[in-house]
Amino acid sequence: MPSDTLTAAPPRQRRLATVRPAPRSASPIYRDLRNDILGMRRRPGEPIAEARIAAAYGVSRTPVHEAVLRLADEGLIDVFPQSGTYVSLIPVAALPEAGVIRKALEEATVRMAAIRATPGDIAQLRAALEEQRDLCAACDRDGFHEADESFHALLAEIAGFPGFWALVEQVKVQVDRCRRLTLPVPGQMAKVIAEHDAIVEAIAAHDREGSVLALGAHLDGLRLAIDDLRAVAPLYFTDAPTAAGRQTPPRL
Repeated sequence: MPSDTLTAAPPRQRRLATVRPAPRSASPIYRDLRNDILGMRRRPGEPIAEARIAAAYGVSRTPVHEAVLRLADEGLIDVFPQSGTYVSLIPVAALPEAGVIRKALEEATVRMAAIRATPGDIAQLRAALEEQRDLCAACDRDGFHEADESFHALLAEIAGFPGFWALVEQVKVQVDRCRRLTLPVPGQMAKVIAEHDAIVEAIAAHDREGSVLALGAHLDGLRLAIDDLRAVAPLYFTDAPTAAGRQTPPRL
């Protein structure tokens, strides 16, 4: 068996892998807007009406504007002076870098998970797969997305590198919007489960390189799906990396 360049992490304390859709200190307005954008309930190019949001929450426009500016800093909202505020289009130029960062971190994660996984860890991973199958059968796309996130977070916990998943969450926000677009595609959730199952079986066999290959097939499949999505829904995407690179607001 080839030597591994990673040093085993110290024994971990087991804690539930959770999805962190927004910082805990976030305001409800920021958190809800962010979740709606990432969940594609607010579509790329959709106008953001601050006055309407303020009325819905029973607050002044100030906390809404603060939330909008925070989301603009994250690249999820574009503010065009004198023109309006819109959910940002998905910047195609930002996707490859995010994918490379995620793949590098998760390859290290599954390789170490294959070294460290206990029978109890494998049982948790298989239970996570069963939950995904139940959600797929129920056509619960929101629940499936959350279960998908928790699965990857659990891999990081097993590896002893929970901070890796926190970093991945920071860089993949634009990719997540693409992922949510893929879930309604017939057979997509079942495909994801099969890819997750391959990762789990490689980890269960303590096959480090096999786990990396299975993860690579999983993440590369998402990249190909994004290419297809852009062809189907071109108005959701932009070649400009930021709002500053676009001279006019989106028109859907």
